[in-house]
Amino acid sequence: MIVPDWPAPSHVKSLMTTRESGVSRAPWSSFNLGDHVGDDAAHVAANRARLRQQLPSEPGWLKQVHSAKVVETGAGVPEADASFTRQAGSVSVVLTADCLPVLFCDRAGSVVAAAHAGWRGLADGVLEATVAAMQVSPGEILAWMGAAIGPQAFEVGDEVRQAFVAQHPGAATAFIPHVPGKWLADIYQLARIRLQHAGVRAVYGGGRCTFSEPAHFFSYRRDGVTGRMAALIWLE
Repeated sequence: MIVPDWPAPSHVKSLMTTRESGVSRAPWSSFNLGDHVGDDAAHVAANRARLRQQLPSEPGWLKQVHSAKVVETGAGVPEADASFTRQAGSVSVVLTADCLPVLFCDRAGSVVAAAHAGWRGLADGVLEATVAAMQVSPGEILAWMGAAIGPQAFEVGDEVRQAFVAQHPGAATAFIPHVPGKWLADIYQLARIRLQHAGVRAVYGGGRCTFSEPAHFFSYRRDGVTGRMAALIWLE
């Protein structure tokens, strides 16, 4: 497990899983938490049960669709890519395997949230929507970025660059020319730009690369068929 290094209030608890110490077999080996990637359902259930031992309640799993939809953490499996809660013991969670997981809390520890930011969701405003859903001053919000595909591995086309630069011209600095029509994108920098424009200045984490650390992380870009990690946050 990765424990976020950020100055969150002591009653805000958070973690991100790695691919290690589970029961799933290749190509999902071994701590796969995704139930939609072709893994044996019994193995996923066993991995989720192992994770549940470290949590106050069953996580509020989402059906992620690369959207900017935010829901309140609760019953069922809603189609959304971020969730928030003000209720102690309620666990917000997102699953990733290259996309960027972002955890949020406010300085008072009154609300927490988790967002799944692939490039589509990021460009569509999932982080800004999550900040708005928290209903506190953006200046009071802390954000932590978990492991995602690094800038040396995240190749995108012209349309991706244009989607970001059209909204924030400064986002051009997050793209390095690679081959004709292709760029290497820094998803961490893109997220920082979006958060800054949303008024969130206290941003932590970033820097781990799912693609280049195969022993620790699942990577869809690297492996195609693979598992999913979870980033989770809750109030004690």
